[in-house]
Amino acid sequence: MAAPLAYALIATDLDGTLLRGDDTLSDRSRIALARASAAGARHLVVTGRPAPRVRPLLEDLGSRGLAVCGQGAQLYDAGADRLLWSVTLDRELAETALGKIEAEVGQVYAAVDQDGVDGLTLIEPGYLMPHPTLPAVRVGRRDDLWSEPISKVLLRHPALEDDELASTARSVVGSLASVTMSGPGTVELQPLGITKATGLALAARHLGLTPSDTIAFGDMPNDIPMFDWAAHGVAMANAHPELKAVADEVTSSNEDDGIAVVLERLFN
Repeated sequence: MAAPLAYALIATDLDGTLLRGDDTLSDRSRIALARASAAGARHLVVTGRPAPRVRPLLEDLGSRGLAVCGQGAQLYDAGADRLLWSVTLDRELAETALGKIEAEVGQVYAAVDQDGVDGLTLIEPGYLMPHPTLPAVRVGRRDDLWSEPISKVLLRHPALEDDELASTARSVVGSLASVTMSGPGTVELQPLGITKATGLALAARHLGLTPSDTIAFGDMPNDIPMFDWAAHGVAMANAHPELKAVADEVTSSNEDDGIAVVLERLFN
């Protein structure tokens, strides 16, 4: 009889975790994921990127299954190219939250991810994409950001560090939205109560799996709810100190195939 799997569900963040800095996946990581899949484990991408920005990567991986996108606001079925579930951020609440933040810290620059499998990323004048390889459409003024339903708002400040901006945003936004930090230069407003853990839990139920079946990999504070939910949380060597503080294990960096290091140990 085959030995039971150490973990039947492998949940991985993308940026700073599974992907290298140039947005590519190493051959070693591909092989490690393929070996885990051959052993019966499921790989689930759990990312802050919206579904349209994840689709090309899933195609490259040959994935036809589920992916958790938009910080947990979207559950995407790659095989059917449709959202099984999505939650939008009320645009009036988003505008109000931005106003409260700017009253405290001065002007910020904003972008939005539109809802839907073909939603665009819109950026207002002055906003610089933290990942220049990801497509975005520049609009003429902030009001243009609210033309269609959105899943989240991305914020950048010309001077404040991300931690300070996120902390101030949390202190003034209140119940208007949830605030998270998902990467360098990426502070986000998302629907209240929505986290990577809510999306991961929903995906796991679809797959008939539980927290005890799950190992999760990440690098930023937005991965903390996912670590709290999963049986085992693995932070990358390059991870934010807040995530390392709650991780069960710290592996090598994303540039040094940290996910593969762990998977090779578990699925040898």
